[in-house]
Amino acid sequence: MTSAAVGPASISAPVPRSTVFAWGLWDWGSAAFNAVIVTFVFSPYLTKVVGADLPGRISANTWLGWSLGIAGFVIAVLAPVAGQRADASGRRRRSLATWSALTALVMVGLFWVRDDHTYLWLGLVLMGLGSITFQFAEVSYNAMIRQVSTPDNIGRVSGFGWSMGYFGGIVLLLICYVGFIAPDEGWFGAGDDGGLRYRMVALFAAAWFAVFAVPVLFRVPEVAAPPTAPKVGFVASYRLLFADLRDLYRTDRHTVFFLGASALFRDGLAAIFTFGAVLAVTVYGISEADVLIFGVAANVISAVGALVAGRFDDRTGPKSVIVVSLVGLIITSIVLLFVSGPTSFWIFGLILCLFVGPAQSSSRTYLARLSPPGREGQMFGLYATTGRAVSFLAPALFGLFTFLFDNDRAGIIGILVVLLAGLAALWPVRPPRDSASPAPAARA
Repeated sequence: MTSAAVGPASISAPVPRSTVFAWGLWDWGSAAFNAVIVTFVFSPYLTKVVGADLPGRISANTWLGWSLGIAGFVIAVLAPVAGQRADASGRRRRSLATWSALTALVMVGLFWVRDDHTYLWLGLVLMGLGSITFQFAEVSYNAMIRQVSTPDNIGRVSGFGWSMGYFGGIVLLLICYVGFIAPDEGWFGAGDDGGLRYRMVALFAAAWFAVFAVPVLFRVPEVAAPPTAPKVGFVASYRLLFADLRDLYRTDRHTVFFLGASALFRDGLAAIFTFGAVLAVTVYGISEADVLIFGVAANVISAVGALVAGRFDDRTGPKSVIVVSLVGLIITSIVLLFVSGPTSFWIFGLILCLFVGPAQSSSRTYLARLSPPGREGQMFGLYATTGRAVSFLAPALFGLFTFLFDNDRAGIIGILVVLLAGLAALWPVRPPRDSASPAPAARA
């Protein structure tokens, strides 16, 4: 990590493709935590295998939800200040390296979670810690986007990053399936004894993330700290943060409105991934083995959507891409309310995924275009905080409608409500100013 620090003026210069590729490799590697640990492999192992014989009335699923909820609270409280301090110290890259390394270490720790309910607590603690460290790493990573793009191609660069994450998930899931999950005895003798095949997946995923997190640390230069950046302690950082928020609301309140709107529709997007696999099995008759294959196909479609939408983002602006994507998600979700069977789920589930990637990618570029130079870390910290602040909403509504109608399918209505609320909140928000226009100066 010897690249010299650069000032804000440098970030509009043409960026070598190798630098953009190195940045995107972190997204590729992050699939190890998102796709493997959180979504398709380790979380199901933790709740269905490790916690299968858990005594008491509270299920392993509930304990996992509470563990991640506590982690979300920590992220909501600390993320914006962590991003702010990385900006002010000129150590955004060091922050990314630190949090990425800690995430990889947490994933290594999952190897010791055996298939016995007495190990559930270790798994819950590590899953919560991993969520915190990964989110903090993502704050610094997202804040780098203007260091690897120009105002004319930021949408394509963001779409490239998201697609790399999806494609990385495809490759890693296939490797894990072929090497550890499908065979009677996987690589390195990994079988069912002690849940070894799943524990080996955690080790493999940790190595995958660690390897692909390295290139960005050498190729993307550090941004020097603003010369007027105040040097304050941790507690004083909160006073500075609230003062900045007041100034931001007075000078450009539409940025604040966007943070609120994006928190809503991003919660809906997260719920699609969280409950999609559950609904596939319990409502549409997809086998548990085929869910992983569907996950691979879903990542392909989402990646293609993100790549294509990146070009429209640069031409028409991120707001139009997000609006079209949300409308597509809402219409497709309504269709899924009334269809049945595996074939219908494959068709409309993949159509749903086509709109998820563009909404995620353009939401990132929207905020990047709004962020004052030198304060990207703080802004993406707020992005993480607002997202966590309402992260209970879609799961709570999913559970509410499932309970009211005594039908798992009705949970889709809860997700629809959140997506509609996000679209309604986004509609009056003013799009980012022309990409060529200078961003407002950071407050001294």
